[in-house]
Amino acid sequence: MSLEEIIKQKIQATGAMRFRDYMEMCLYYPGLGYYHSPVTTIGKDGDYYTTPYLSSVFGQLIARQLEEMWTVMGKSSFTVVEFGAGNGLLCRDILESAKKNSEFFKKLNYCIIEKNPFFEQQQRNILPANVSWARDIFEMKGMAGCILSNELVDNFSIHQVIMQNELMEVFVDVENGCFKEILKPAHPSLVNYFNELNITLPPGFRTEVNLEAVDWIKSIASVLKKGYVITIDYGYPSTELYSDYRRTGNLVCYHRHQVNFSPYVYIGMQDITTHINFSALHHWGLKNGLCLSGYTNQAQFLLGLGMSDCFRSVSPTSCHPGFLKSWLLGLGKKMKILIQQKNTAHRGLSGLLFSERLI
Repeated sequence: MSLEEIIKQKIQATGAMRFRDYMEMCLYYPGLGYYHSPVTTIGKDGDYYTTPYLSSVFGQLIARQLEEMWTVMGKSSFTVVEFGAGNGLLCRDILESAKKNSEFFKKLNYCIIEKNPFFEQQQRNILPANVSWARDIFEMKGMAGCILSNELVDNFSIHQVIMQNELMEVFVDVENGCFKEILKPAHPSLVNYFNELNITLPPGFRTEVNLEAVDWIKSIASVLKKGYVITIDYGYPSTELYSDYRRTGNLVCYHRHQVNFSPYVYIGMQDITTHINFSALHHWGLKNGLCLSGYTNQAQFLLGLGMSDCFRSVSPTSCHPGFLKSWLLGLGKKMKILIQQKNTAHRGLSGLLFSERLI
C-alpha cells in the first residue's frame, strides 16, 4: 500500500488531521516517509544539495569556529552533538580539519542524533570509530561543548494557520478520493505563539508555526550545561517572516531539483520545507537560559572565519575554487546562522565578526 493510500485511510477512519500530522507522515512515516526511505535525497541523483555535499571547505570553517569555542571555554573536554547529520560529510570534514590541532582533537567528542536509519548507516560507513550515536538529546544531559544543526529545523513538521475573524488552523481531509484543506479554530498553543512574539497577523494572512522548533530549543537548553548552539538554516526574524509580501506562506517542496508549492503530490517522494523563525528560537532560548551570541548569514559567517584562505587548498579538478566561492556566497545570502550560548564568557566569535541585528 502506498503512503498516500495509508494517509487517506487514516483520515477516512479518524477524521481530518492537522496539516502538521499530515506533513509528519509524509516525511517520517516508517519505511515510506521521505526521510525514512532508502532512496537518495541529497546530491545530483536526489532532490537538493547541501553545502557539505559540494566541498569540505564548509566543514573546515565550522571546525575553526568549534576550536575557537573550545578555547573560550578553557580547552577542556568538548562535546559536539550534531542533529540530523545527513550523509555524514559535514562530520567527516570537521573531524579531518580538527586533527590539525592535536590538543583540540584529543579533547573532542563527536555525537550524532539521527532519525533516519538509512542516513545513520551511511554515516557509520564513512565516519571513524570515535564518533558515537544517540537516539535522544536527553542522553547528553550535562554536556559541555556545542550543539550543531545544518538544515534541520526547516524540516520539522509545522502547523499551518490562516487569520480570519480568529486564528484558524489548516486541517487535511479527503473528498472524492482527493486531499482537501479545511479550517478549524486554532489550538491555544498556536495563538499563544504569536502573543509571545508580539505578532498580530492581518486578515487573510497564511503562515506556518513551528512548535516543534520551540520544543527542540527548550530541550537543548535543558541538556546543555555549558557551551554553544549553532543553528544553520533557511529563515528570517519575525519582522521579515510575517511581512505582507509573505502573506501566502513560506512552504516549499523539492522533487528532483524542481520546486513546487503543493505538499499533496509526490507523497513520501518529495521534501517539504519552510523558512524557520529565528526570533522564536532566540525568544524561547532566552526564556530557558540560552543567551544570544549573534546572528548572521552564512556568507558573512564564512568570511569571518577566513573562507578565502581555504580556497588555496581546493583542487580545481574536484571543484573549481571560483565556482565554489560563488556557490558558498550565493547560498550564504539565503542561509542564516544563529549562535546561542550558556554559562560561557561573552567573547566575540570570528564567525560573528559581520553579525546582523536579530529582532
